[in-house]
Amino acid sequence: MRNTAVRRVLVTLAVLGVLCCGAGTAAVTWLWSAKSVSTVGNVAFGNRLAIPPLAASTVDAEGRRVFDLRAGAGSHDFGRGAAPTWGFNGSYLGPTLRATRGEKVLVNVSNALAEETSVHWHGMHLPAAMDGGPHQSIAPGGTWSPTWTVNQPAATLWYHPHPHGTTAEHVYRGLAGMFIVDDPATSVGALPHEYGVDDIPVIVQDKRLDGDGRLDESNPAFSGAGILGGTIAVNGTVDPFLDVTTERVRLRLLNGSNVRSYDFGFADDRRFALVGTDGGLLSAPHGTNRIMLSPGERAEIVVTVRAGERAILRSTPPKLGLGGIADRFNGGADSFDILELRAAPTLAARPQVPARLVDVPRLDPATAAQRRTFTLSGHSINGRKMEHERVDAAVLKDSVEVWKVTSNDGEPHSFHVHDVQFQVSTMDGKAPPPQLAGWKDTIYLTPGVRFEIIARFADYADPATPYMFHCHTLYHEDRGMMGQFVVVEKGQQPAVRHSGHN
Repeated sequence: MRNTAVRRVLVTLAVLGVLCCGAGTAAVTWLWSAKSVSTVGNVAFGNRLAIPPLAASTVDAEGRRVFDLRAGAGSHDFGRGAAPTWGFNGSYLGPTLRATRGEKVLVNVSNALAEETSVHWHGMHLPAAMDGGPHQSIAPGGTWSPTWTVNQPAATLWYHPHPHGTTAEHVYRGLAGMFIVDDPATSVGALPHEYGVDDIPVIVQDKRLDGDGRLDESNPAFSGAGILGGTIAVNGTVDPFLDVTTERVRLRLLNGSNVRSYDFGFADDRRFALVGTDGGLLSAPHGTNRIMLSPGERAEIVVTVRAGERAILRSTPPKLGLGGIADRFNGGADSFDILELRAAPTLAARPQVPARLVDVPRLDPATAAQRRTFTLSGHSINGRKMEHERVDAAVLKDSVEVWKVTSNDGEPHSFHVHDVQFQVSTMDGKAPPPQLAGWKDTIYLTPGVRFEIIARFADYADPATPYMFHCHTLYHEDRGMMGQFVVVEKGQQPAVRHSGHN
């Protein structure tokens, strides 16, 4: 709370200072408008959207699907010349990993950087020792080879570094990629599914560039959330267009930004079908014209286009709920033209989106073995900052828990839990809206709203290796807004110090 209050005082003093210096209303107007960004109507859409390649893989003697990732430095052009960047198997971002439920995978991650990094499989259900949190760092020149069996519904996941204290800069420089899980039992064949043709990864990130076109990593003066940029890159492409050859196209939206939230829709306000969220498909498509995603969240949407038309994916000001000046200084007044869909003169037919998709069994709060409360405020959770040697919760394997999560400091916070996909039970005691009715691993915490989430912590117990829960505003995470939990068998105790949040 103290840091937030100090920033608000500084903003107020800055405005008063301008007034006292005689600059008057015009200067105050400049200070206010300078924190609003809009590219609407000003994007040329002159660059073909890059589609991350599917990662090559082999099957080893043990039947494991083997992927190789190499984190290294390179350069990338964000529209103003080459800028130093990082990437997996290339200069920026990484390939899309794809595996099927039931497959055992092995990922050899080598580090060709000059500093430690790590790789977290965001949204993946897997043993804690394979999760890629801050405990599983990879030294320069080293290799980490996690292996696990994919066991969850079809979903759009992603991977990114998770070194404590430097996650924000590693992701911002380009270390990220998608991981698509296939599962015939929880897929729908009528949905577009040909990767790169009618099933398109859309990794959206904002960048702030200096005068030489290089990434500006300095933090803004009046925001406590980190870097907000005015240049949008989609799969690393600035001013992108996508040639669409089918009458329906599935966009796998990933907010890969450090701080910025987006409220995605189309310039003509057309409706689309929201068919999936973080952890898989919904039980039924949700027809809408907007979907807000905070950092780390994903959404699968199916858009219908007409032959020969152009449709612009746009982000309008997201409803952050922080309050006037805080909203503005954290991107709540910003609008962006994101991606132009260019429909071919003749389009291949695609089926209508089915009225029913997959079963999403609801977890019953009455079965909860434990209820916990988490309040995010002042770079801490329940008043505590992250400590490597402290475990904050011990969860019984195969049990259901309800977590009450609230943000109360007027900063933009999204809440991510490792290992599990959860459901939003209630928001201030009411049922969640349709876009939060499916499986989630990350949610935006509207300030002052009490979210109750419910999850089953199944399959994997390890009293010595923790999973994380944290704010996915990466600047906040790096400064301590993170905690740890272990999953234990009945009768086990954490093998590291356990103070407990609750």
